[in-house]
Amino acid sequence: MGDVVPFKKPKLKDKFKGKTLCREGFHKWVVVTANQFDVKQGRLVTVYKCARCGERKVKAI
Repeated sequence: MGDVVPFKKPKLKDKFKGKTLCREGFHKWVVVTANQFDVKQGRLVTVYKCARCGERKVKAI
């Protein structure tokens, strides 16, 4: 027989860590520098990505 591994139920604090602020609109925006030129618009853009939830927004310069 194998070893018995006890499973713990994750705490609510750990389950929703970092998501409550984003849900209320307080994102932690970080600039993504991989692609700065939008081919469809034909101009430079700034891409922001939330460090907590991964949501993205694009702002034209």
